Amino acid sequence: MSTVSPNAAEVTGVSKTYGGIHALRGVDFSIGVGEVRALLGKNGAGKSTLIRLLAGAESPEGGQVVIGGKRLERPNVSDAQRLGVRTVYQELSLIPELTVAENMFMGEWPMRGGRIDRRLMLEKADEALSRLGVRVDPRAWVGDISIADQQMVEIARSMSRSPRVLILDEPTSSLAAAEVDRVLEAVATIKQSGVAVVYVSHRVSEIRRIADSATVMRNGEVVATFPIAERTTREMVDMMLGVAGEDAERVQVPLAAGPPVVEVRGLVVEPKLHGIDLDVRPGEVLGIAGVLGSGRTELLQVIAGVRNPDSGTVTVNGTASHGRGHRFAQRLGVGLTPEDRKTDGIVPELGLDENLVMSDFTKVATAGVLSSDRVKRAAVQAMEAMSIKSASSSTPIGALSGGNQQKVVIGRWLHAGSSILLLDEPTRGVDVMAKQQIYELLRSLARSGKAVVFVSSEMEELNLVCDRVVVLNGGLITAEHTAPAIETDQLLLAAIAEPA
Repeated sequence: MSTVSPNAAEVTGVSKTYGGIHALRGVDFSIGVGEVRALLGKNGAGKSTLIRLLAGAESPEGGQVVIGGKRLERPNVSDAQRLGVRTVYQELSLIPELTVAENMFMGEWPMRGGRIDRRLMLEKADEALSRLGVRVDPRAWVGDISIADQQMVEIARSMSRSPRVLILDEPTSSLAAAEVDRVLEAVATIKQSGVAVVYVSHRVSEIRRIADSATVMRNGEVVATFPIAERTTREMVDMMLGVAGEDAERVQVPLAAGPPVVEVRGLVVEPKLHGIDLDVRPGEVLGIAGVLGSGRTELLQVIAGVRNPDSGTVTVNGTASHGRGHRFAQRLGVGLTPEDRKTDGIVPELGLDENLVMSDFTKVATAGVLSSDRVKRAAVQAMEAMSIKSASSSTPIGALSGGNQQKVVIGRWLHAGSSILLLDEPTRGVDVMAKQQIYELLRSLARSGKAVVFVSSEMEELNLVCDRVVVLNGGLITAEHTAPAIETDQLLLAAIAEPA
């Protein structure tokens, strides 16, 4: 079915639900030929669902998706690509063990005489890279080139298919400032060729440099679409959050006193952090705010000893710990729960009891041999103390809800006796009830004298649990707020505003 349209793509009256939750509600969206459109909204606003509909990875419930005047009749990535949609996701899809050229033509090999024409493939790859000003040898192994070059190869691969619409999902979140310039220059070149670009990013400085217009989403709906030059950063933040601000009951406790248990000085982790000074005190919940790619995870990893800094120092309980490894940091009382719970935080096939004690087997062993009774006892105590719901302490942790899995991951470090808990996105993927239980647990841990560092992409939850929040932007701490004066809009504004 064809329709007459001046736009490169249109979405009309589209809705989408997951398990009764509305990801999109009657969304209308269109983008013109050669237009760069920024897509803005806090986490959960519906941005990812919208771009997946455009890319053919999801099916709409009502409404339609039209690409180049032709309706996308069914949810199918191949059909969307044939109509001219290409997507570069935040998580790159290149295969490190193949060359740049092989990655660029994966599944669409130049053929001659029934065989892959490698000479033609190299020529076409070099031509596609050169059009975007990318100086990468197409014969190089992808695993040997920089992340910035990999990002450019992904973009060049998409452009080699002559798309109508190119979707870039957080394309600069892992890049340093000089590398960001390369991406923006490539987008400018792409725009000149008449391709429409949907640019998803939280970085306002980039958006102002490259975008013609912006669409703001909130709670699965399009709030507004406007020329980017007509709105201030503050106005865009207000649109993303809503007029009411959505702030709930705030923490009303005084800032923890006493000497810090963690001191970070002049910390540099290229390309993310450029001179961080930070103190963490016992008895406080310290929030760290910042957009994707701001260096929040890297900061926690350095404190926990799983990453070495390029320069600067970390002192834990009076002892220099930087560069001495995670086991040394653990002995000093540091425990880290990772951002990706399913991949890095749990062993799904093992019981919750085994997952709970793996941070310190010595506490459940006799003469160096694990005691099943002591393992079970430790697990039952944790289940009672942390309201972990499971039919048995030996239930495989992969069978538990996300909230219960997260409680076990936190409980692992309590079992180890950690006094400093670094929690990277501890409420991601858990339900509302479990979130509230985790908030209460963190406040209880702070009251007991433990230091808790809480990283969250959901800035509206930071004032529900934190005594203090620092904001990372441009590799530096650019703001600090103390309870009860922790306002979601101020945090978001500081996180996305152009660095001074």
